[in-house]
Amino acid sequence: MPFREFGFLILLLGAVQVCFSDAGTFWETAFLNCDDKSFSFLLRPRPKVFSSVIRLLDPEGKPHTLKNDSSCGTSVAPNPDGSVAANVTFAGCYTKAQDSSYRTTIHIEGLGADGRMTSYKEELSCPEPPLALDTPSPSLCSAIAAPDRLLCGTHQVRQAECAGLGCCYSPTDRVAPCYYANKVTARCTPDGQFSIAISRNATRPQLSLESVHLLSNQGGRCAPASSNNMFVLFQFPLSACGTTFKESGNRQVYENELLADRQVLVSQSGSITRDSDFRLTVRCSYSAEDSLPISILIATPPPPAAVAEQGPLTLEMRIARDETYSSYYINSDYPVVKVLRDPVNVEVRILGRTDPALVLVLHECWATPSTNPLQKPEWLLLEAGCPYKGDNYQTQLVPVGVDSGLQFPSHYQRFVVSIFTFVDGPSRRMLSGPVYFHCSASACVPSVPESCSVLCDANPLSRSRRAARDHALPEKWLTLVTSDGPVDFFGKATDTVIHEEPRALPHAALMQWDDTLFLIAGLVAVLAVGTLSFIILRKHRAAQEGPNLSLA
Repeated sequence: MPFREFGFLILLLGAVQVCFSDAGTFWETAFLNCDDKSFSFLLRPRPKVFSSVIRLLDPEGKPHTLKNDSSCGTSVAPNPDGSVAANVTFAGCYTKAQDSSYRTTIHIEGLGADGRMTSYKEELSCPEPPLALDTPSPSLCSAIAAPDRLLCGTHQVRQAECAGLGCCYSPTDRVAPCYYANKVTARCTPDGQFSIAISRNATRPQLSLESVHLLSNQGGRCAPASSNNMFVLFQFPLSACGTTFKESGNRQVYENELLADRQVLVSQSGSITRDSDFRLTVRCSYSAEDSLPISILIATPPPPAAVAEQGPLTLEMRIARDETYSSYYINSDYPVVKVLRDPVNVEVRILGRTDPALVLVLHECWATPSTNPLQKPEWLLLEAGCPYKGDNYQTQLVPVGVDSGLQFPSHYQRFVVSIFTFVDGPSRRMLSGPVYFHCSASACVPSVPESCSVLCDANPLSRSRRAARDHALPEKWLTLVTSDGPVDFFGKATDTVIHEEPRALPHAALMQWDDTLFLIAGLVAVLAVGTLSFIILRKHRAAQEGPNLSLA
């Protein structure tokens, strides 16, 4: 589904340059309207006329001239009375999410009445719309014959819940009472999943569903979850299949793309195709505080990137059998069972790239109890590329140099985690179950301003996770990767209660309590045996001396 076409007459292709007054401000903002995808507002000139230029600020504060730019989600239209109608999309280049609202800043620069250049800013704000998928129209539902219906949700879903999923409902259909409509239906689930159903009628001529795949084209769990004659359904975790990630204000934004391959016929005189051009971007926004989905965007992407721009980054995270990283666990080996504190040798690598200058950079790595990277509880392993300082068994970074025997050593990152298990906060009870590892990463090409290296010693010890994110991670898209399988721990009792000390001791001063208990038990045993021997010896001597005593 393309970005929404707005009902403004597009007459101006260049920059917006209008005439405003000198009375405090050059213009006034009127009729601000917020819908579920954009700001719409009117800029009206003041009575006295001076030349001014309207700009919008991007999230980094850089000004950009307001103009018709579909790739950045802006459109403008001048009116006969001198006013300017403008529209700015929430998903565009000049909007940021902050405090449950979308915000854009207008920057005005022009000549004042005294002939001096004057500039000022005004911020516009729209509340963040709640996540609710549109109920499909009756025509989109009736277009799907009963044999072609693909189940949406479960068989037990009620009509109101079905409508909330953006699907059609038929109480008389026992096979698929809630089914997908004749369109593209996408949603973000609270448990951290993409769900995207595509109708073959999404394009004209009809789409060849067999040709549709995710941009990463990794297969396996990234292949369609189900399909029939009319639909293909993709369901996969946020941290898989080449999903990119960035933080924007208090939101965590995940994005992936689907496209369809076209059959091209080639002859000596030319090439043709009869297949539709299909490319779809799905973007899910989650609240950073409670990890609940707050919005979803389905859109066609902007024009193709320049030739010099890097393509999608495909990553793999795997667990080595030992510290040599010479062999790795395969799918049938999971879950990998370890004893608490045992080392887990983790490797992240770039797939499908042969550029020797490319450097893999890890930003954050963390652990959760499932493949969902948003699930709580979670434990940080790497923070801004460095071992998390709040861990008494800090993650160890493993250098990968030219002596590793790898063709492209800079395409690899390795680290060692001391295995742990999650603990229930209130009760301090150990939680049984698997541990999955996740990382956010990007590719970097060394240059004069960018060395692609991480200086861990420069990181303050007391820096919080949120501060580290804001400082070290620019607002750019990162690629997420999750371990191929989980690590579980071996223990005799899973109901052990963990008592947290008032403050953590330095790693060098930590005592191994298992060894200490054995030492104490040994000393007690030695003392007990010595005391018992002494008592027996005293009694034995008393018995021997008894007959030699004389009576008075």
